[in-house]
Amino acid sequence: MKKYIIAIVSVLYIVTMPFVFTEISASYEKPFDILENPLPSFVLLSFVGVLLMLVWVLIVAMKKAQALEDEKNGVSPEESTNNFNVWVSQLMQKWTKAKSIDKEEEIVLDHNYDGIKELDNSLPPWWVYMFYITIIFAAVYLLRYHVFDGDTQEVEYNKAVAAAKADLDAYKKTAKDLIDVSTVTLLTDEKDLARGKAVYNLNCVACHAADGGGTIGPNLTDEYWILGGGIKNVFKTVSEGGRDGKGMVAWNKTLKPADIQKVSSYILSLQGTTPANPKKAEGEIWKEQ
Repeated sequence: MKKYIIAIVSVLYIVTMPFVFTEISASYEKPFDILENPLPSFVLLSFVGVLLMLVWVLIVAMKKAQALEDEKNGVSPEESTNNFNVWVSQLMQKWTKAKSIDKEEEIVLDHNYDGIKELDNSLPPWWVYMFYITIIFAAVYLLRYHVFDGDTQEVEYNKAVAAAKADLDAYKKTAKDLIDVSTVTLLTDEKDLARGKAVYNLNCVACHAADGGGTIGPNLTDEYWILGGGIKNVFKTVSEGGRDGKGMVAWNKTLKPADIQKVSSYILSLQGTTPANPKKAEGEIWKEQ
């Protein structure tokens, strides 16, 4: 009774699982993305694993049944093994249609070169079937992309790149450590400016003075800028450094993008203040476009 129950459950599993997998896949935009959606792949792998297990059980059962039949008929295990080898040989013959060595005289061609003879073997059926599959695939491909105007590889690639770029832009807007010149915004929150001041006091005071009046570096409190003002230009200057051969070093190897944004916002908050010993203005007057 237990065997019948297992058999019934196995049949029901095999019959219903494709429908379950279809329903699960339909609920995901990218069902075969293992990292984002592991469930469909897990269901598919489990289904294949159960099928392989059932095939293995079936093979074992067939071997046991054959062994019992051989024992009943008085066939020795050695003879049974030979029968299995014969079965394998017959199977290989069906899939290759190759002539055995003792029958090669029937398919030897008339010409030879330096003692090397050529056999006129038939093409293996497995190879022929694969060739037929390629013909069917080519026909489907022709109809799909040249008759019904399906998306070409270039169009699909451009769509995928556009979607990836949109996802990346959306991610950059919320990912603090992926801020760049194109996504940086001016911060005005007191906590952000306090953090920016702390970064400034630790890294910038030596060249720009504590009040931003400038020493070796330029005055940060006036409206003159050497490499442009505004949050985007200041962020770029702090990240990539000043002019080639002179000026400030690039801080993108030392500071995180979030801290660069905060210190840049703090620097802009110094605009219009009055330092104790302001340095002479350098650069050009910059106004926000």
